[in-house]
Amino acid sequence: MLSSGINVLFEGSNMQRLLGGLLITAQIAFISIIISSLLGIVVGLMMTLKSRVLQFVFRFYLEAFRIIPILVWLFFVYFGVTNMLDIHLDGEIVAVVVFSLWGAAEMGDIVRGALESLPKHQMESGKALGLSFWQLYRFVLIPQAVRRMLPGAINLSTRMVKTTSLVVMIGVIDVVKVGQQIIERSIIDFPAASFWIYGLIFILYFIICYPLSILSKKMEMKWES
Repeated sequence: MLSSGINVLFEGSNMQRLLGGLLITAQIAFISIIISSLLGIVVGLMMTLKSRVLQFVFRFYLEAFRIIPILVWLFFVYFGVTNMLDIHLDGEIVAVVVFSLWGAAEMGDIVRGALESLPKHQMESGKALGLSFWQLYRFVLIPQAVRRMLPGAINLSTRMVKTTSLVVMIGVIDVVKVGQQIIERSIIDFPAASFWIYGLIFILYFIICYPLSILSKKMEMKWES
């Protein structure tokens, strides 16, 4: 029965639809990673400032995304915020907004940790040379911190790719949603359709995430050595 069920993958345009859904998943993840990386650098810099108010605000921002599940954030923005403001946003846009805000919070903490791990004399030397605040970060601290933050940033990117599977809950036609549609339509003719469809989705996610995971581990080992 399992061997015959594999035909569902090649029936009609099923494979093309699955790859199209994967493209949507990749687009959401890629755009969110780019935006969150840029915002995360700014957030990380702000978190290193001595202002207690700023530290409280950004710590609250970070903990809000760590404590509250991403699915709740998706529902809150897609159903709650849009209804309150009486606007319509596509699921893809909501997903990018939520993932970007989540990624920026996590990336900011990674940047903060990398900057604070640098020897104190680096900042003192820069100040002694007469560098301004932004010159100090741009030319001295950030270039050195990049190597330390890369493993964590890559690991975060992997988590963001995997978490995109939640966007199916707000109607985004990603690879998981396409898989569900194919299974519902084919389950009578192919009883084992769910095994092969979800098995392929498993492999597709693995192909995307595993190289990132290996790269993160190698960079972390290289940094620790």
